[in-house]
Amino acid sequence: MSKWKELNEESKLKWNENAGFWDDYMGDESNRFHREIIRPYTEKLLNIKASQTILDIACGNGNFSRKLIELGANVVAIDYSSEMVERAKLRSRLHQIDYKVLDATNFDSLIALGNDRFDSAVANMALMDIVDIQPLMKALFFLLKENGIFVFSITHPCFQSPNMRKVHEVEDMDGSLQSKNSIQIFNYLTPQPYKAIGIKGQPTPHYMFHRPLSYYVNLAFQHHFVLDGIEEPSFQKESETNQFDWYEIPPAIILRFRKSKD
Repeated sequence: MSKWKELNEESKLKWNENAGFWDDYMGDESNRFHREIIRPYTEKLLNIKASQTILDIACGNGNFSRKLIELGANVVAIDYSSEMVERAKLRSRLHQIDYKVLDATNFDSLIALGNDRFDSAVANMALMDIVDIQPLMKALFFLLKENGIFVFSITHPCFQSPNMRKVHEVEDMDGSLQSKNSIQIFNYLTPQPYKAIGIKGQPTPHYMFHRPLSYYVNLAFQHHFVLDGIEEPSFQKESETNQFDWYEIPPAIILRFRKSKD
């Protein structure tokens, strides 16, 4: 077994181990990060129309899949964690969602979903957790209908790379204490796997796979997609805090790629 296949299997085991904790934490409505940063801008870029068929990639406990149903879409939702899919099914008893245990690194399994079947595909905060996204990008060209779109969000690779350091400083400026937040980046250009904690208290660290922003964009171009939408959302500033905030530094980036005719 190759190094990358071993990493993929280990990553899957870790997500199965974390599935219950993440499902309990996210609940039916997900956390503030998804509600304020990811969901509204993803919905904006998807521009969902009634009766569209949408592929939800790495669906987790199905929070966004259920939102898509409520917006009138037909949904096929996939995840390689069987534990996550079972949790999603339990939370979706009142929704007609076609959940499948499917590994997004497996091109043949993806293609079996059906050529030209989907109006759109979406992957919320998932591609940086997938060991190899090339089979997925290749498959999406066949899975999406003409002019179909793929919207995905990831931790912003420019500001959240391996060994990134958050810096909070307080400076006396003209007799007034001013708080400043900044990021120290040590690794950006070289793609690499690393272990991370997504939610404090999760049973085990999971694998993340850092790639520079150009990697994602150029891979999409290579498979005949054009970039036609981008969002870099941040939290709305509410009050001063002595902790690190994400007001002027976007924690995530959301991209929309459209299947090209050429």
